[in-house]
This record gives sequence, structure tokens and C-alpha cells, in this order.
Amino acid sequence: MACVFCESRENLLYENNHVVAFYDRYPVSKGHVLIVPKRHVESYFDLRPEERKAIDDALFAVKRHLDDTLHPDGINLGMNLGFAAGQTVPHAHLHVIPRQRGDVDDPTGGVRGVIPERKTYP
Repeated sequence: MACVFCESRENLLYENNHVVAFYDRYPVSKGHVLIVPKRHVESYFDLRPEERKAIDDALFAVKRHLDDTLHPDGINLGMNLGFAAGQTVPHAHLHVIPRQRGDVDDPTGGVRGVIPERKTYP
């Protein structure tokens, strides 16, 4: 079966030589963007240095776009690496999730919420 990210060009927001960025089909919030390397690799740790740099360039372009269009109060960045970490598409990708004050009752802990009982700490 073909990789959904290898062929995806829907809702394209940004592209450079090594990555594309597009709106997530199943967004966590309005403006949820995925930054995806063009070369099929499963893990961030398999990326070449120029691909990691291209992700960083895309991230700054996406942030400027989100700032200009949605004016988020915050942003979560996330990458699920491996099945145990929640990766469902075996192609490396970075989630850029705009956040607004009040979108959840208590945002304390942010990405720590991937394991709910560990979200808060003393």
C-alpha cells in the first residue's frame, strides 16, 4: 500500500526541496499543520542533515503563516516516533498545532499529556 504522506499534496501550505507542509486531514485545532519530508523515512532520526534543516525552515514559514492568519496564543510541536509513541503513519512528520487561550480547561503540562497521569507534576 502506498504511503499517504508520500503522495499527499492536498491543502499544500509550503514546499521546499526536501519537505512539504499541509493542513492535517484530522486537525486537533484549526490550523493544525503537518511538516513532512518528501523522502520516505519513518523516523526523524533517519533524516539527513539537510532534511532536518528543511523542516526547521518550513516550521518558521508555517509559524509566520499561522501568526498572520490565526494569531494563536501558543503552539504545540509534536512528533510521534514509533508505534508505542502513537505513530500511526510510518513516515516522519512534525505536527504544528496552534493553540488558543481557553481551548482546553487546563493546558498545564502541554505535551506531557500524552501520558495523562503524568501530565501534572509537583
